[in-house]
Amino acid sequence: MTTKQENILVLRLSNGEVHIELLPEHAQKHVKRIKQLALDGFYDNCPFHRVIDGFMAQTGDGKNRDGTGGSDYPNLAAEFNDQAHERGTVSMARTHDPNSANSQFFICFDKHPHLDRQYTVFGKVAKGMEYIDQLKKGSGHSGSVAEPDCIQRAYILSDSPED
Repeated sequence: MTTKQENILVLRLSNGEVHIELLPEHAQKHVKRIKQLALDGFYDNCPFHRVIDGFMAQTGDGKNRDGTGGSDYPNLAAEFNDQAHERGTVSMARTHDPNSANSQFFICFDKHPHLDRQYTVFGKVAKGMEYIDQLKKGSGHSGSVAEPDCIQRAYILSDSPED
């Protein structure tokens, strides 16, 4: 991996670490937000509240922990780009309003071209996708997970914690 450490988001899960290569050249404001939230500890103990087998795993609601909340920062304007939604793509979640991304994001399990240029891609899993594959899956069409797996700690590799 040749990416600079300041552009690697690490998600420490109970079964291993996931390294996400951040793409500031494609979504500068979204990457800046993700880095700030990781620095703030916002994603620590945050659940993967929505996991749909074959589709995606969603996390990032460090406030309500159920997919209904975001951070105290203002919502972000969309930075749609030419990055494809494929296995390992990391993209911002949002409401029907394209400019409503805040803190929640999802990781794709497979290729989903219908999401391209509709959601802001800001990263790609570089290492540890097998740990995302092992997350507890949700039920029903919404994929809500009753007892979800959590991000134990999220940090930028250049700011690696001592613990």
